[in-house]
Amino acid sequence: MGSVNEFYSGEEFNLESKWLIDPKHLFVGPKIGEGAHAKVYEGKYKSQNVAIKVLHKGETLQEIAKREANFGREVAMLSRVEHKNLVKFIGACKEPIMVIVTELLGGTLRKYLLNMRPRCLDMHIAIRYALDIAHGMECLHSHGIIHRDLKPENLLLTADHKTIKLADFGLAREESLTEMMTAETGTYRWMAPELYSTVTLRQGEKKHYNHKVDAYSFAIVLWELIHNKLPFEGMSNLQAAYAAAFKNTRPSADDLPKDVALIVTSCWKEDPNARPNFTQIIQMLQHYLSTILPTKPVLPLRIFTSDTAVLPPESPGTRALMAKRDDSTETPKTPMEETPSGIFFCFKRCY
Repeated sequence: MGSVNEFYSGEEFNLESKWLIDPKHLFVGPKIGEGAHAKVYEGKYKSQNVAIKVLHKGETLQEIAKREANFGREVAMLSRVEHKNLVKFIGACKEPIMVIVTELLGGTLRKYLLNMRPRCLDMHIAIRYALDIAHGMECLHSHGIIHRDLKPENLLLTADHKTIKLADFGLAREESLTEMMTAETGTYRWMAPELYSTVTLRQGEKKHYNHKVDAYSFAIVLWELIHNKLPFEGMSNLQAAYAAAFKNTRPSADDLPKDVALIVTSCWKEDPNARPNFTQIIQMLQHYLSTILPTKPVLPLRIFTSDTAVLPPESPGTRALMAKRDDSTETPKTPMEETPSGIFFCFKRCY
């Protein structure tokens, strides 16, 4: 293995100059999310409002090298793809710490739905949101990228709640017919059954799967968009993954419209090869939408954040970096300070 300044693959961090962030122009504000390997802050880059993802470096040399490799892959993918339904990449820097800067959006689909309960989205809106997700996934797959962690926490809404964009490419990988990829990657409740294993593979070991894992996760998200309920309700995250993988258990599609039920059930089929690709999914969604189009446009319901909203616990393996805004005055210990007043301050001040 190379030095800690090299990626796990042995490649140096190379990024076009237009994507390189100058830390002197980066100002960090309140923390808006946190995951196992990163924190996300609201901030400014030059005059633009942005989301700043700060990745933890790791402790051991091996851990540091692995996280640098993951950072390099995520940045490479973000800089390579551009689509209206993918979060816009602004830039990144590796020193003094690993930082990824993207556009700042309105919040997660997960929080939006939670604040609506017990109400549900209008069917028109649910299908339009599903189309946004499917278009973003089609773009990723056309570039040979598997997301591997498609779930409401990683789907961000624009401020006007009209558009959904895919975010968090920390677990995304380039697909190869010959490459063996990590098993048990993603979040259990939305994880494709071929990713879950309890006997033949231990966590971190490798197995082969393809982009159809994202179709399965999409089906669970679509079911959730329509019902506004947690899928596999009454089960723990591990129980849900086990039931899906070994008992072929799925949420009930009995009360869905026929065309929607067909989309959902075809996407979560046990055999990955029997699942449609996202081009086919888009066609099916557009066909159904054309049959229910209202005479007047329907706008999404505006939901305002409630301080009393209760979020369900995060599941193992999740990377919910934008799940919940932290409005407390608690001062993050590392790697940056946060002023109680919420006033932005210079990134350089921390070093």
